[in-house]
Amino acid sequence: MTEEKWGQLRNRLLKTVGQNNFKTWIEPLEFDTVDGGVAVFKVPTNFMGNYVSQNFADLILHELSMSGEHVQRLAFRVAANSPSRPAGPAASAEAYGDAEGDVAVMAAPAASAAASAAGKDTLEALQAAPLDPRFTFDSFVVGKPNELAHAAARRVGEGGPVTFNPLVLYGGVGLGKTHLMHAIAWELKEKNPSLNVLYLSAEQFMYRFVQALRERKMMDFKHLFRSVDVLMVDDVQFIAGKDSTQEEFFHTFNALVDQNKQIIISADRAPGEIKDLEERVKSRLQCGLVVDLHPTDYELRLGILQTKVQQQRETYPDLRIADGVLEFLAHRISTNVRVLEGALTRLFAFASLVGREIDMDLTQDCLADVLRASERKITVEEIQRKVSEYYNIRMSDIIGPKRLRSYARPRQVAMYLCKQLTSRSLPEIGRRFGGRDHTTVMHGVKRIEELKLTDGQIAEDVEMLRRSLEA
Repeated sequence: MTEEKWGQLRNRLLKTVGQNNFKTWIEPLEFDTVDGGVAVFKVPTNFMGNYVSQNFADLILHELSMSGEHVQRLAFRVAANSPSRPAGPAASAEAYGDAEGDVAVMAAPAASAAASAAGKDTLEALQAAPLDPRFTFDSFVVGKPNELAHAAARRVGEGGPVTFNPLVLYGGVGLGKTHLMHAIAWELKEKNPSLNVLYLSAEQFMYRFVQALRERKMMDFKHLFRSVDVLMVDDVQFIAGKDSTQEEFFHTFNALVDQNKQIIISADRAPGEIKDLEERVKSRLQCGLVVDLHPTDYELRLGILQTKVQQQRETYPDLRIADGVLEFLAHRISTNVRVLEGALTRLFAFASLVGREIDMDLTQDCLADVLRASERKITVEEIQRKVSEYYNIRMSDIIGPKRLRSYARPRQVAMYLCKQLTSRSLPEIGRRFGGRDHTTVMHGVKRIEELKLTDGQIAEDVEMLRRSLEA
């Protein structure tokens, strides 16, 4: 078979297996010879030879046959000095040429059972982020701020046809993103124990990637992450600014989507609002279902407290809680569910130690610091009023359409402070500033961040306003 014929065959394989599989597994193959019905290919590593034999040998044999070649088997030989192929920033450290000698000739239909089993063992060992048994759908309290996210997570947890890919859950700290991620994983594993569900944080993904680069095991890394049935990555904002990691995440994402495998992502903000996240990664994340977990309302917080009280009674069966205490806590601790749950846990432990009923006096004594921290909630309107007074302009000019510098800069300062001091999302902030788009808010926030580093007056203004608002 000539090189020209192999080139034509490669083009047909590209159309069949797709761009990602082709780039990863077919493009690195180098045709050598056809001898005695055996087609020999040079490969960068033993692992690649095994993987191609297991997953693409039948297809390659079929294409060879269609080309008029009389080939019954494939063989793969590791080149002693296999050249690296360009694959972006990660290419320089990929595991090419890290093995020597020949790969044994294999019948095309034969699968490498040992390699497959080893891959499964590796997958199980990799799940370094253990699932929390408390985080199930049964223990998730549903309210208006999180009902859409809960419904979407439930749908994905049912398994079946992949409809939302990826499912992206985003929101502030302590609103239930990780709880829903764990709940999906538990549900999927219960319905199908053989399913390869891989849950890890973005930091763990980055660590594994760097480790694979360092140990020259990139092909193992690629195979590992691209052979899962469900990939779940928590806190994806942590890969922002890490160019090589983002590139590998992008290719992993594409490979899994091409195979119709489910991807679930969480982040602390919408993909479009994550600074230093590559546009192509943002675009990929936005192509699925993106769901916001809104800050909790009073009814949801009260429901969470009532559920947690039932759990606490298992540990403290004799403790009583007076009427009005839960309602008081639901009103006063409004920013973070974890703080709310932690306050209740402390309250029960303290009451048990002192042997008293949980009444209002004990609650205020025990949680004095938590209640102080939650005492004031800064609003967008309060920030707008403070900024307009500070710059001696009308509040209507802060909100209005005028783009004069004397109004635009205070408006950007106010947007920046709203982003820093409130839990409002960028679209919500934009609506409070005369119905502006969230991209306008993003620009304003970014501009003030830049000016704080170069303009001493702006830095001083922002700091004084912040202190005044938090006083």
